Amino acid sequence: MFETSSRLPDFPWDKLAPYTQKAAEHPDGIVDLSVGSPVDPVPELVKKALADAADAPSYPTTIGTSAARQAAVDWMARRLDVTGVDPKSGVLPVIGTKELIMMLPTLLGIGAGDTVLIPDLAYPTYEAGAALARATSEPVADPTTYDGPVRVAYLNSPRNPSGEITSPDELRRAVEWARANDVLLVSDECYTEFGWDEKPVSVLHPDVSGGSFDNLLAVHSLSKRSNLAGYRGGFVAGDPTVVTELLAVRKHAGLMVPSPIQAAMAAAFADDVHVEEQRARYLRRRAVLRDALTDAGWEITLSNGGLYLWASHPSYDAYGSVGALADKGILVAPGAFYGTAGERHVRVALTGTDERIDSAVKRLQE
Repeated sequence: MFETSSRLPDFPWDKLAPYTQKAAEHPDGIVDLSVGSPVDPVPELVKKALADAADAPSYPTTIGTSAARQAAVDWMARRLDVTGVDPKSGVLPVIGTKELIMMLPTLLGIGAGDTVLIPDLAYPTYEAGAALARATSEPVADPTTYDGPVRVAYLNSPRNPSGEITSPDELRRAVEWARANDVLLVSDECYTEFGWDEKPVSVLHPDVSGGSFDNLLAVHSLSKRSNLAGYRGGFVAGDPTVVTELLAVRKHAGLMVPSPIQAAMAAAFADDVHVEEQRARYLRRRAVLRDALTDAGWEITLSNGGLYLWASHPSYDAYGSVGALADKGILVAPGAFYGTAGERHVRVALTGTDERIDSAVKRLQE
């Protein structure tokens, strides 16, 4: 009777069940580095803002509070050098950015016969969102090389799963191509605060955008930078025409960020201290885990940003690598989850506690 799910790709995490069971049998317990779900505390200032706003009996608005929108605009200017975003028409709070990416083609009326370009190594939600809208998704290494009509093209930098950072020159070329071909270029920048070997640049940066937001959207999340995956808060910013259309459609669907969450968002975006503290945690975990993997015969490629190490071993394909690490009680994600380009890699998340990361390091050294 209802067959929407049949249009969607398989939910990849279900395939990890036997490896999860194997890793859990380790005498010291499982070290789960498969999902990039934060494990560190929610900042105190965010929890206070949430509690202070808890008396919220009225419906929130889809456009969000002026405080949340202004905090997002101020954060982009302060941390990303992105200026000129109108808090009234150029930014919109969303219920976690996965929701936005999944629903974006549907909300914009993209459908059967339309093409959506996704990275050739990509988070599965880009493909799933196109499929939900009955559009065709095409994985590409470089959207500017695609020959044919396109409605939407996604970028992701730092990229999940590989940690690759798109250079400003590549971003500029993509922007020029999108405008020349009337394509909406959507840049998923949820890991932008976590550039390690180089600094990520937003697609809305004036050196990339030329000072215009035409044909451009940037998507930002609090899940990673502020350990707020459980709060489901983020925003989309850019082309006012597109943001206004998203607002108009989302009003009908009742897609509203709860008022207390918006208060927490405003507090989180206004503070940089907790982000620097979290960066230091991830840097330390990245260093010890990278050294342990390398010493154990693994090769780490890319991984210049984000919360993952992109690893391969000459003896295994993706699932062989997952199995070899599960034997040590370490659970990781097979690169095949993210496209054919990942069939000999695994994604190793840095989102374990210091104790669990150190346990993984000890097991790799043994």
